[in-house]
Order: sequence, then structure tokens, then C-alpha cells
Amino acid sequence: MTVSVARSRVGIAALALSAAGFVSVVLNEDYTSTAVIPIPGDVPTIGFGTTAGVHLGDRTTPPKALVRALSDMAKYEGAIKKCIHVPLFQWEFDAYVDFSYNVGAHAFCASTLVKKLNTGDYAGACNELLNWTKANGRVVPGLIKRRERERQVCIGATQ
Repeated sequence: MTVSVARSRVGIAALALSAAGFVSVVLNEDYTSTAVIPIPGDVPTIGFGTTAGVHLGDRTTPPKALVRALSDMAKYEGAIKKCIHVPLFQWEFDAYVDFSYNVGAHAFCASTLVKKLNTGDYAGACNELLNWTKANGRVVPGLIKRRERERQVCIGATQ
């Protein structure tokens, strides 16, 4: 039996992060059992990229970190739904949740990416991901790779 993938965009309110999208975020974030500052000048991070309420010295386990990441991502889903006003493919939504989870909902919603997206420039919005490769003013090789992976998801190349 073959499962077909929907090839039409749907309203943003009807979308939720897919299982594949969740796995992608978790893999992009890596895992740390002890709170660390991943990039000098950044905020403490634990588990799979959790930052809210995290202090250096905090500890977690993989199961707890997965539960926390799922809860955190639900918050990002809700936040970005407020600033996206056009229908999306599931994979576009997954890519944007992944991206906003990394840069923050406010930065996502204030971005040129969202401005392009809301005018219907889907390709331009996906390509904007490639402009977000710096942390504290410095290009980070890991972010270059992550943004290209997010872009590939966004344009549907992984479907």
C-alpha cells in the first residue's frame, strides 16, 4: 500500500509539527545532559536546545529532555502561527518551527523571511533561511549546515 503525501498547502491553523519535524529539530539541537553555553555570549541550554529557565549546573535525562522539547516546540508552533498568514505545506511548517526554535519566535516573526512568506514568496522565504548563519556577529559553521538542511526541508527536497 502506498501512502500519498498531500500536495496542497493548508491553512496555518490546521498544521502541527510532524513527527519527522520533531525528530529533525531534536537531531539539529543535539543533546546535553548538563546545561552549557553552546556559543560564548549565548544563554544556557540543556537537553535538546531548551533555554527557558535553564541555569548552568542544571541536569536532565534524555526522556525528560524529549518531553521538555516537545512542550517547548508546541509553544513555538503557537507563536509562529500568529505571524504567518498564508497556507503552507507540512514540510514548510516543519522547517519554520525548527528555525524559530533555534532563533526564537520574536526574531522569526520580525524577519524578512516572514515578510516574504506573507506576500506569497515561498521560495524567497525558504532561501532567507541561509542568511541566518551568525551568532554574536560571527559565522558559525554548524549554523551554515543547519540552515541548508532547514532550507532543503522548506523547499520540499526531502519529500
